[in-house]
Amino acid sequence: MALPDAGTDSHSDTAPAGPVLLAPAPWVEERGAAVRITAVRTFLTAPHGCPHLVVRVETDDPGLYGLGCASDPQRTLAVRSVLDDYVAPLLVGRDPDDIEDIHRLLLNSGYWRGGSVTGNALGGVDVALWDLKAKRLGVPLHSLFGGRVRAFAEAYTHVDGQDAAEIADKVLAARERGYRHVRIQAAVPGADTYGTAGGGAADPRAVHERRVPWDSGGYLRHVPPVLTRVRELVGDDVELLHDVHERLDPRQAREFLRRVEDARMYFVEDLLAPEDAGHFKRLHDASPVPLAVGELFHDPAQFTALLAGPDIDFARIRVPTLGGLTPARKVAAMCELRGVRLAPHGPADVSPVAQAATLAMDISSHAFGVQEAAVFKPPVHEVYPGTVVAEGGGLRPNESPGHGVDFDEAAARRYPVPEPLAHDRWALLRNTDGSVQRP
Repeated sequence: MALPDAGTDSHSDTAPAGPVLLAPAPWVEERGAAVRITAVRTFLTAPHGCPHLVVRVETDDPGLYGLGCASDPQRTLAVRSVLDDYVAPLLVGRDPDDIEDIHRLLLNSGYWRGGSVTGNALGGVDVALWDLKAKRLGVPLHSLFGGRVRAFAEAYTHVDGQDAAEIADKVLAARERGYRHVRIQAAVPGADTYGTAGGGAADPRAVHERRVPWDSGGYLRHVPPVLTRVRELVGDDVELLHDVHERLDPRQAREFLRRVEDARMYFVEDLLAPEDAGHFKRLHDASPVPLAVGELFHDPAQFTALLAGPDIDFARIRVPTLGGLTPARKVAAMCELRGVRLAPHGPADVSPVAQAATLAMDISSHAFGVQEAAVFKPPVHEVYPGTVVAEGGGLRPNESPGHGVDFDEAAARRYPVPEPLAHDRWALLRNTDGSVQRP
């Protein structure tokens, strides 16, 4: 069963039937606007298997539109409702040039601000407005952010395996392809393990359906020696990363850092969940292992406390969920001032539209460290002309106006999204005692 209006059947094609109660900003009427927003349309598609929610902001200038990404794979329909039922009516008639004003207006209009649903809705519109502005000026998006400070963005890829030898072979193969940064994930025998194909289970389907539990003790015993052995096997010519995926409590996290010091990691990601972020200072002060966090953050304020120390080394910004490029670039500026580097989130459920927008930030920020690079399936390239592909271990932005990625509605209709909750199954994780575990 597919989601309602699966494929790319759009909503919010026209202005609401009734009057728009909240008028555009006063200065728009005073000065007149060269271009006005006429519609905000949303599209659902799943060429990679996971739901993508694409936003198109259209104008009264024929052929001029901006594309954004509002993908929240677990709450896709809720984000779409925010966009179609609340955001679109607020935007019709406004000047798309006023990005800061529109962002604050939309942020405040919900009154109870924040949350990933609101963040992704905001992020979709915000990126679309930046794309539209760059297209009007006829320049690549990164030009609006001060231009290039680097030729390309270093990228990291993912490998996993059942033991150190298998993982090391895959790391060296990735190094041959040009990657200088590789995330490594090790399966724990008999237990669900994030980032590994089938985990340690005999039947990979059991892991996908979450019939295999998470075992914190097994993870702590098994994974650190594997990471250390991989380092011994591959040498120091490649940076190694690892994602804990928020599955440890603060005590376990401290022990994990102690056990992986000899692996000389580039960073350990999501060592703690956002709700345990108050423990990062103690962990950061006690261990030389660099820490990365932030892909679950939906509010820039969640970064400010960690950057004050600073108590982290890398900010894992997810541009759509944080509310778009407007707040993400402000966090990037804070990172630069505090000596923290960017390692933006970039899995396949962040569509090529969001990837291209994030790349514009990477290319123009002195705080940049490394970018996660999804390897998209062939249908994605069909749906999103201009999708950026990592070459030689790096991502190079498109030089066409805007972020450079387009959206083919006809192609997208061939890839309907799965039914609600289907993508949630990967997150329905339990501990060995049956209690709920963070995914």
